[in-house]
Amino acid sequence: IGEKPHFELDNGCDRYLEIWNLVFMQYNRDASGGMTPLPRPSIDTGMGLERIASIIQATATNYETDLIFPIIEKTQTLASVAYGSDAAADTAMKVIADHSRSAAFLIGDGVLPSNEGRGYVLRRILRRAIRYGRQIGLNRPFLHETAGIVFDIMRDAYPELTDASAFITKVIQNEEIRFSETLDNGLKLLGDNLAELKAKGLTVVPGDVVFKLYDTFGFPVDIVQDVVRDEKLTIDKAGFEKAMSEQRAQSRSVTSFSSIHEAYKNLSASGFKSQFEGYRQTSLQSSIRLLVKDGREIASARAGDHVEVVTDATPFYGASGGQVGDTGRIRSVSETPNLEIAVEDTVKDPTGLIIHKGRVIRGQLNKGEEVLLSVDASKRADTARNHTATHILHSALRSILGDHVKQAGSLVAPERLRFDFSHFSQVTPEQLDAVEVFANARIRENAAVDIREMNLDEAMASGATALFEEKYGETVRVITLDTFSRELCGGTHARRTGDIGLFKILGESSVASGVRRIEALTGRAAVEYVQLTDRTLRNLSRLVKTNPDSVIERIEKMLGHEKALEKELSQIKSQLASKSADTAKDDIRSVNGVAVLSRQVTVDDPGALRDLADQFKDKIKSGVVVLGSVAGDRVLLVSVVTKDLTKRFHAGNIIKQVAAMVGGGGGGRPDMAQAGGTQPEKLDLALEQATQIIAEMSGAG
Repeated sequence: IGEKPHFELDNGCDRYLEIWNLVFMQYNRDASGGMTPLPRPSIDTGMGLERIASIIQATATNYETDLIFPIIEKTQTLASVAYGSDAAADTAMKVIADHSRSAAFLIGDGVLPSNEGRGYVLRRILRRAIRYGRQIGLNRPFLHETAGIVFDIMRDAYPELTDASAFITKVIQNEEIRFSETLDNGLKLLGDNLAELKAKGLTVVPGDVVFKLYDTFGFPVDIVQDVVRDEKLTIDKAGFEKAMSEQRAQSRSVTSFSSIHEAYKNLSASGFKSQFEGYRQTSLQSSIRLLVKDGREIASARAGDHVEVVTDATPFYGASGGQVGDTGRIRSVSETPNLEIAVEDTVKDPTGLIIHKGRVIRGQLNKGEEVLLSVDASKRADTARNHTATHILHSALRSILGDHVKQAGSLVAPERLRFDFSHFSQVTPEQLDAVEVFANARIRENAAVDIREMNLDEAMASGATALFEEKYGETVRVITLDTFSRELCGGTHARRTGDIGLFKILGESSVASGVRRIEALTGRAAVEYVQLTDRTLRNLSRLVKTNPDSVIERIEKMLGHEKALEKELSQIKSQLASKSADTAKDDIRSVNGVAVLSRQVTVDDPGALRDLADQFKDKIKSGVVVLGSVAGDRVLLVSVVTKDLTKRFHAGNIIKQVAAMVGGGGGGRPDMAQAGGTQPEKLDLALEQATQIIAEMSGAG
C-alpha cells in the first residue's frame, strides 16, 4: 500500500500521458484491513526501460519501440496480416510480442513449463500467446520463431539468451506442439457452447462448462476468459469455483495428505527453531524439546514405539535441497537407563523444525531428557561425496553440452545421486563419456571444497549459481570448487574433490519435455558397480569361450550364425509345409457341391500358416480352406475362400465360430481371416466341426 502524489489532470482528456509516477510503498495491508509498516519502505517510479524507449523514440506506445516492434514485424510476416489494419489483429500481435519476450527470458533463467509455481506461469504465457496466434491465422507452431527475434534484440545486453537459443527454441516448440491438440479441441467445444448460449440469448457461460473444459480437456481457464471477453460474454465464476471445491473435497476423501501436526505448530509459534550443528560435527548432546507419536504430543515413549523427536540442537541433516535426511542413533548420555532410538529419517518442516523419525529400540525416552545424537558417519560421508559430485556434474554438463544447461532437480542419497537438468535432446553415449571423463579429472585434481557464508547479494555478485525454484535467506552458503563451480547450497559436502574417489554414470533418460536425468554413483558404490560389471564381463567371456576384449566380436558372430540357422530352419519348414499341400486332394471333401479342406498342419507362426493356406487354395482352385496349428500353448487358425465363392461364404464368419471352440476369437475379410485360441487339446474337434459349419452356410445359401 503506498501513498501517491496527486496531480490536477483534466479527467477524460488524453492530452497528458503519465510517464513517471512516484509510489511510496509503506504498509502491508492484511486480510482484515489492518496496515503494518514495512520493514523496508521503498519507492516505485514506474519508469521502466520500455517507457523510456517510447519517450526517446516518440512512439505512441511501448510496442512501437525497437525493443518490441521487430517481434511484431516477424509476426506480420508469419501471419500475412499488416499491423495497424485491424484492432483485434493488433492486440493479438502485441500479446504475442510481449509473451515471446517473457518466455525467452524465463526459459533462459531455467524455468520450464509445468503445472506449478513459476513453470505454471510460463505455461500460461505460452498458451495465451498461442491462442492469440490462432486469431490471426497462425495455426502451426510459430512462437519459437517470434521468440527468436528476442535473441537478436537483446544480443548485446543479454548474450546468454543467444547462447541458450537452441534450448529455448526447442522448449517453446515442444510446448506449442503439445498444446495444439488441446487448444483445437477446447476451442471447438467452447465455440459450440457459446453458439448455443447466444442462440438462447444468454450472456453468462455456466461454471460447470468452464470446469469441464478445464478438468476433462486441460483447457486453461484464463484462455476461456479471453475468448468469452472477446464475445462480450462473462463467466459464472462462482459456479466454476463451486465445481472446483467439490472436486477438491472428493480428492481429499480418497487421498490422505501429510500435514503439520498441531504440536509442531505450537512449538514453531513459540519462536523455537531447531539449531543445526551438522556442518561441524556428527555427534552432540542436546535435550528433548518435543516428542510426538501418532500425531499427538507425548511425555515419554517406550521400546517398540515409533516416535518423532525434536531436540534443541542436532547434527542430523533434515531432508531438503534434494539431499535426503540423515539416519543414526539417539542414546542416553549415561549408561542407564540404556536408552537407544534408531533414527530412520530426518525431515525439516516448513517452519524450520528438524524432526527425527525413528523407533525406540530399548529403554524409555522422556521429554526434557538430555540425549546424545549421533549421525551414521559412514552414510553421511557417502552422501557428502554424492552432493559434491552433483556440483561437479553440473559443471561438466555445462562444459560438454553448453551453458543452457541448468539444474532442474536432484536427489542426493548415500547410495546414489540423481541429477535433472534442462536439455533439449538425448545425451549421446559419446557425450556421457566426455562428462564422466571431465568429472573424474576434476576429482583427481583434489581441489579444496571452499564453503563460505555471505550475504545473498554478495554471493550473487561473486557469480554463484542459484536454483531458480529455491528460496534463499539473507545469508547463504556458497560452495566453491576451484575455478569450475560456484553454487549456493545448504547441503553437506566433502572436504576435497578427491574424497569422491570415483564418479560413474549409470544412465541417462528423459523425465519431462526439455528435462533430462542422469543417475550416477561415487566412492565405494562406484567401485562396487565397476567390479560387478567387470565380473559380469569375465563370466560372459567364459561362457562364449573367448577373452574379455573379444566378447563383442564373438557374440556378433554367434548371433549371425543363429540368424542363419533360423533362416535355414524356416526354409525347411516351408518345404515340409509345401509337401503337405501336395497331398491336399486326399483331404478334400465335397460339401453340397463345394470343395472343403479342413486339417491340422505344423507351422509355428501366423504368417507361415497364411502362406500354407494360400498354397492349399491354389491346389483346390475353388472351395474353402480351414487350417489349424499348435504353437506352444497357443492355437493358430486361418480360413480362406476362393474369390468365386465369397458371396456364399465369409471367411471371417467361419473362423469366428471355429475359434470359439478352442477358447479364442478372431475375424477378417470374406476371402481370408485369422484367429487364435488357448485350448490346443480341442483343435481336432474344432477342425472337424468346421466342415459342418460350412455345410450349414451352404445349406442356408
